[in-house]
Amino acid sequence: QVQLVESGGGLVQAGGSLRLSCAASGRTFSNYAVGWFRQAPGKVREFVALISWSGDYRQYADSVKGRFTISRDNGKNTVYLQMNSLKPEDTAVYYCAAGRKETSIATAYEYWGQGIQVTVSS
Repeated sequence: QVQLVESGGGLVQAGGSLRLSCAASGRTFSNYAVGWFRQAPGKVREFVALISWSGDYRQYADSVKGRFTISRDNGKNTVYLQMNSLKPEDTAVYYCAAGRKETSIATAYEYWGQGIQVTVSS
């Protein structure tokens, strides 16, 4: 089992920045790829970014490319999502997830955090 806990969300004005953290405990976290997903009210959960177990491979949704950066520190069992130039349309509950595959498909991930709210005001 891997337990994931997100932190760092909150309310920010458009153009601002937030850094989300995903802290892991349990089984060897460094063996897992980690993805960030988000879900806005009335919408389906969507892929945001992912990082391979080693950190060598990263992938981003087109909507966040150039604004968001995913990184990881396996020594601290933590993955980060740095979000810059935030827009109101980035408002959502953000989830981190861990899985064996580097994929943007949510159902492929085995473990999920509880989610954290990010609200961007205009």
